[in-house]
Amino acid sequence: MRLGALLVGLLALIASGAQAAEVRVAVAANFTEPAREIARLYEARSGHEVTLSFGSSGQFYAQIRQGAPFDVFLSADAERAQAAEAAGLTAPGSRFTYAVGRLVLFRRDGGPIADGAALLRAGGFERLAIADPATAPYGVAAVETLRSLGLYDRLSGRLVQGGSITQAFQFAATGAAELGLVALSQVMGRTEGDHWIVPERLHSPIVQQAVLLKRGQGNAAATGFAAFLKGPEARAVIRRYGYQTP
Repeated sequence: MRLGALLVGLLALIASGAQAAEVRVAVAANFTEPAREIARLYEARSGHEVTLSFGSSGQFYAQIRQGAPFDVFLSADAERAQAAEAAGLTAPGSRFTYAVGRLVLFRRDGGPIADGAALLRAGGFERLAIADPATAPYGVAAVETLRSLGLYDRLSGRLVQGGSITQAFQFAATGAAELGLVALSQVMGRTEGDHWIVPERLHSPIVQQAVLLKRGQGNAAATGFAAFLKGPEARAVIRRYGYQTP
């Protein structure tokens, strides 16, 4: 009986392996940690393999337009997902909002931040890290925040731009910049440093949208991953990292 059970289990594993597929996902840098956790859950539930690539949304969109072999695109904004759809690069009707992000002012050293706006106005720092607004939506939100506070012209000479929100956070986390306007998801659970959540009224909503790309239409791993991202398990992970979900 034990041998028979082992054979049945082995055959099931072989069958599931034969049906397994790979999904290649382009992920906005701010969503790195939740994407890794969601990918692990999806792999465990489906038997499929998830390959994640991280970077700025603008750079990914340019690569996708040039034929980069991605199946799913998780953008940090709605604009690039909409642009991919308008350019005919996506499966029809596949675009959806998977998260709404929050911007924070992060400081590694110097104690709690009671009022981030006051801290920025005081100007007692030399460098403020942000993501490049030309390619990263969180960089756009950072610039909008500084303009809303009437500080952009005064502080523009102190800005240190990272190619992605990950690099901007690295500048602030390593002390290369005393402050950083970064994603809330990047500071969740950290014991080092402090952060101030930027009021939503200071910048446009950071609506993050996903699309199933045409390359992934016939790929069960890709269509399954997009569906899983909308489900309760994935949404619980997303909320735990400080995002809002639709």
